[in-house]
Amino acid sequence: MPRPSQHPLQPVLDRAAAGGRITPQEALDLYRDAPLHALGAAADAVRRRRYAGTEHIATYIIERNINYTNVCVTACRFCAFYAAPKDTAKGWTRDLDDILRRCAETVELGGTQIMFQGGHHPDYGVEYYEKHFAAIKKEFPQLVIHSLGASEVEHMARISGVPVEEAITRIHAAGLDSFAGAGAELLPERPRKAIAPLKESGERWLEIMEIAHGLGVESTSTMLMGTGETNAERIEHLRMIRDVQDRTGGFRAFIPYTYQPENNHLKGRTQATLFEYLRMIAIARLFLDNVAHIQGSWLTTGKEIGQLSLHYGADDLGSIMLEENVVSSAGAKHRSNLVELLILIRASGRVPAQRSTTYEHLVVHEDPANDPVDERIVSHVSSTAIAGGTAHPELKLIATT
Repeated sequence: MPRPSQHPLQPVLDRAAAGGRITPQEALDLYRDAPLHALGAAADAVRRRRYAGTEHIATYIIERNINYTNVCVTACRFCAFYAAPKDTAKGWTRDLDDILRRCAETVELGGTQIMFQGGHHPDYGVEYYEKHFAAIKKEFPQLVIHSLGASEVEHMARISGVPVEEAITRIHAAGLDSFAGAGAELLPERPRKAIAPLKESGERWLEIMEIAHGLGVESTSTMLMGTGETNAERIEHLRMIRDVQDRTGGFRAFIPYTYQPENNHLKGRTQATLFEYLRMIAIARLFLDNVAHIQGSWLTTGKEIGQLSLHYGADDLGSIMLEENVVSSAGAKHRSNLVELLILIRASGRVPAQRSTTYEHLVVHEDPANDPVDERIVSHVSSTAIAGGTAHPELKLIATT
């Protein structure tokens, strides 16, 4: 029988797999039309070559998202977390003691990183973040503060009446270690205006990240998929990130995640399919040849798809989030624990390793017999709106005095 003819995009896949740079148009063609398994194989080849010697390892981190307030002036249409400033019945803010108790829990459970995220509160300028970051670092110097993003910087600088360069310098001096890439959503103009019309432009978001990189504050980059953007706009988002990365080298990782359709103004009108998500992981690994790490998001896509992402170019499976309230408010119900995450990574044929914020391997779990078995290390979807509630009320908290 005659052999099937080669797919017309195979030469592009072969070039990308070998380390050649592909153009945005080639990336779009691959994203739309390349056979799924061939796309994944090419992306995995890139991953294996980049991490030759440790290609058998997939990483994770233990962290906590600490949401300091849900009061926000930006009113993003995809968000189910925020409360308008005048909505005193729904709006809340954590006091510093509550925040420090949550940091104490994080340390007790082996967490190494906190993501300090919340709304764009109309009263919170640079001084607010200086105070809180300094207090966290004083009590828990071992915790990395990987938090906020360009949108929060733009907001706090405006509230305090200072340039963004000064805002970044001051919060970095107070304790911020790196930016979490928050607020990227979709960078191209049309979809960004459709879902977050009150936020800065995508170009401004990238400009602030470029300033931060120049000041020695690295970051991650993200993408929110499934709010109505086109395939071409998804690739344009990647192109915009790659161009900045060519100049700065400051993006440590790229993390795509999917829109969650509950309790927000978009009303679940559109959503990325799981296959589209896997294709994006693969395209990101092929196109973002200057970004070291690609992270799979099991929190928004489910554990099985998160596991599959490790075969489509991802080298990291994200985190055990001891607390998460933003995407869960919009319907992300996937939960896991440390034991299960290790099993997921092993079932994909990889060796799990706990990493630091900067992706160094802290513990490589070579032998399953020596795996940690602390059942309290759970990705806990909590409701922070409950007065006096904590994510893990069953835990004995470390004193913060």
